[in-house]
Amino acid sequence: MPYPHSVLQRLLAVSSVCVLGGTAALAFAPVAAAEPATPVTYPAGATGTRYSGLAFDTCTAPPLASVQAWSASPYRALGVYVSGVNRTCAQPQLTASWVASVSQLKWRLLPIHKGLQPPCGARPTDAKISTTPATARSQGTAAAGEAITAAKALGMLSGSALYNDIENYNQTDTVCRTAVLTYVAAWTKELHRLGYISGVYMNLNLGAKQLADVYTSTTYARPDALWIARYDGVDSVKGWTAIADSKWAVHQRAKQFRGGHDETYGGVTLNVDTDRLDAPVATVAYSYKATSTTTLNARTGPSTSYPVATTYAPGSTLKVACQTPGSKVGTTSVWDKLTNGNYVSDYYVNTPSNTGYSSPLPRCAYPYQVTAASGLTERSGPGSGYTAAGTSPNGALAWVTCQRAGSTVGTTKVWDRLDNGHYVSDYYVATPSNTTYSKPVPRC
Repeated sequence: MPYPHSVLQRLLAVSSVCVLGGTAALAFAPVAAAEPATPVTYPAGATGTRYSGLAFDTCTAPPLASVQAWSASPYRALGVYVSGVNRTCAQPQLTASWVASVSQLKWRLLPIHKGLQPPCGARPTDAKISTTPATARSQGTAAAGEAITAAKALGMLSGSALYNDIENYNQTDTVCRTAVLTYVAAWTKELHRLGYISGVYMNLNLGAKQLADVYTSTTYARPDALWIARYDGVDSVKGWTAIADSKWAVHQRAKQFRGGHDETYGGVTLNVDTDRLDAPVATVAYSYKATSTTTLNARTGPSTSYPVATTYAPGSTLKVACQTPGSKVGTTSVWDKLTNGNYVSDYYVNTPSNTGYSSPLPRCAYPYQVTAASGLTERSGPGSGYTAAGTSPNGALAWVTCQRAGSTVGTTKVWDRLDNGHYVSDYYVATPSNTTYSKPVPRC
């Protein structure tokens, strides 16, 4: 039987105090298995990708030539409506080829699902979420499956963030509010189960506040990222009314701060909404050639010490998802993770750099939510005796790059290395395991 909310919160508070104080935590049941932070089960080829900067979204994905012309713009990310019964516009341009071409031009993509809408809001003609909680739950689960199917068909990989567009609704209607929150929670849990990151788009005052109000509730699974609409012209992902900056705090926010208007770049005019992002986006594959003169070994990890999983002939096309550090080969310590989960040394791949990382490839990372109620201390090494180097708030995304053994906290000796170089105990991170290492995260 799950803990009552008040009891669970007390247990979480005790666990957080223990790790922050540098001592071992009490060994009670793992907190990551229940709401609000549910574990993400990433498959072997997955990685998270994020973008910080300006973005725009349009009702219809623009032609590739228009995106090329907009290379003269300040934007480098684009929102696209990939699925949903309530999508307004046709998407003749939105194909796997378009996604691959736009990505090669170094644009990031925000996949949007515009499915069922609140029963007390949106347009009267929209298909609506059920006011029966069990039905709303099954609808949210189905929405996640629909969005994943569409994303996969477009070449978006596991580890992508998918955003559910929830339009304005009546804030005083408690039945409606419960329906929306139940639907969003089910959407989040199913995305996590299948290896994707959960995002939600809502109006700041007519939806997002209600989501923030249940940020720590054990009734609802918490989305990983929040994208708000607030047409106040303020270009910032902080200082949102009624939503503390400590919520969705670590590369988990986006803001649509200007509504539909025309802009022209490279001689092409588009009607766009303007967004500021510091948030997860879609993960895609990038095609490169193997440059080795002999058979290229692909290994199970980013080092020559890992077993050979398969081999590739010279000149083979490789589908690269991300790059990560590993053992040095030739002039580089960079390894390329392929979409099948295997690794090859970047020294033998025709990426732009033969010594370092290459844009637009992201660094390999696996985002999971922090479960410590009072926040989790980031340390300079894998143990509670190392110097404190920062703090991850409750619900923040821990962008994990690798795991290694360290001092025991709670039920585990595993520590997670974050992409900022700091370490946190895996006991307070919603990885699949609370006792051992979690695939597909490599060892440090």
